[in-house]
Amino acid sequence: MTIWEKVIRLKSETTTRLYEPAIHFQKVSYKVKDTEILKEVTGSFPKHRITTLVGPSGAGKTTLLKMCNGLLSPTSGEVYVEGLPLQDISPIQLRRQAGMVLQNSPVMDGSVYDNLSLPLRLQGKELSEEKATDILNQVGLDRKYLRRNSRNLSGGQQQKVSIARTLLNESNILLLDEITSALDPSSLREVEELIRKLNEVHQITVVWITHNLEQAKRMGHYAWIMIDGQLVQTGNTSALQHSDDPSVERFLRGEFK
Repeated sequence: MTIWEKVIRLKSETTTRLYEPAIHFQKVSYKVKDTEILKEVTGSFPKHRITTLVGPSGAGKTTLLKMCNGLLSPTSGEVYVEGLPLQDISPIQLRRQAGMVLQNSPVMDGSVYDNLSLPLRLQGKELSEEKATDILNQVGLDRKYLRRNSRNLSGGQQQKVSIARTLLNESNILLLDEITSALDPSSLREVEELIRKLNEVHQITVVWITHNLEQAKRMGHYAWIMIDGQLVQTGNTSALQHSDDPSVERFLRGEFK
């Protein structure tokens, strides 16, 4: 059975559904000098689902996420994106395919339109106001925001602009790294609703690093738990309720961050 023929079984209380892997890691390790950051990680993120990636600080989560769009390469092992080995996908194509949004995604001083059009300008292309308006509508902002200065927006609105900018590449995978950790409760809810809509309506695969276990339970269909560079548990979100693994259970009880 090839990597691409493998499926992931996600169980609910009433059904079991099968999903192709959007991204698969096969015995992936990563070292910096003599320090092991990732240790033979094997597992898959299911296509069209939201996978939450949780674990203590220093578990290797962000390193893993950066491998999904080629910002880092494994020391050993293989990463497959939609069936293709990472090295067989051009960096430009890969970063369009798997877009990343960070906790503090930068917005430049200028209008929302300026911020949205920047990636296309770097490719020698122009962004029409119609396309800009359409992409803003997808993230819950209307046309009036196009000419507003991005620096004057709320934190939640800035994150929506960052997500819209990523969607302009027509990414079918969204990689999110703690994107709501600095937001107030109202903005957090708005961004969560947006991500849920993008997943449900547009079938975008989401991989979401969060330190908020309640958010992980609330938002995820599937969960990865990482500790000390290792993938120690995967499964549907019930994996975040209880574990027979003592280290995972300590993490879930909040005994170490």
